[in-house]
Amino acid sequence: MRLLLTVLKRIHKPPADTSRPRCLSSSASSGLLPLRDEALILGSSRELVQRLGSQVEVRTTFITEEEEGALLRELEPGLKKKRYEFDHWDDAIHGYRETERVRWGPACEEVLNRVRSVAFPQGSPLLGPVHILDLDKTGYIKPHIDSVKFCGSTIAGLSLLSDSIMRLVKEDASNEWLELLLPRRSLYILRDQARYNFTHEILKDEESVFNGQRVARQRRISVICRNLPD
Repeated sequence: MRLLLTVLKRIHKPPADTSRPRCLSSSASSGLLPLRDEALILGSSRELVQRLGSQVEVRTTFITEEEEGALLRELEPGLKKKRYEFDHWDDAIHGYRETERVRWGPACEEVLNRVRSVAFPQGSPLLGPVHILDLDKTGYIKPHIDSVKFCGSTIAGLSLLSDSIMRLVKEDASNEWLELLLPRRSLYILRDQARYNFTHEILKDEESVFNGQRVARQRRISVICRNLPD
């Protein structure tokens, strides 16, 4: 099933920044990491972080352990019937299985309504099915920009089971980049320029380092909501 509507944009990795990382303060990190109340968004420059500040969000502990468990109980039976794939139709993902879901139990529907209320403008038409992407521990998402044909200006994703790092790089200027620490049970939101002028990717486990801190990647399930194009 071809559910992920993306166009792969390969880019060079951003050069190592030996100066002190610029950052945008956010809330505390997940309990899995020995990090204090540090920034969850780093950038190649203070100006870039400030410019995209309203278009990139990471909200930690957006769901509880109990809510994560409810989501997993609904998702695992269907996912277990699928095999992990290591080649994607547009070469955007490695080591994944995916599905989409329209109907949810009351507890999960309450979580998704909360996601929709904070991520999308009131009255914004939403893409009906919720996209579920299950990455194996060895899996990763390559740099890409989502198709503008079927998806709108905003994407919002819950991170289940694992912390991870998302990297955004400007499509026409690879020296402009952001890195987002996505703790387990957090919500990320990308809007507008951050969505369509920057590629985004989820780093491999062996590349998963944030602000000098090793972030071990495990199996990761993302629950992704999108709005429809205008």
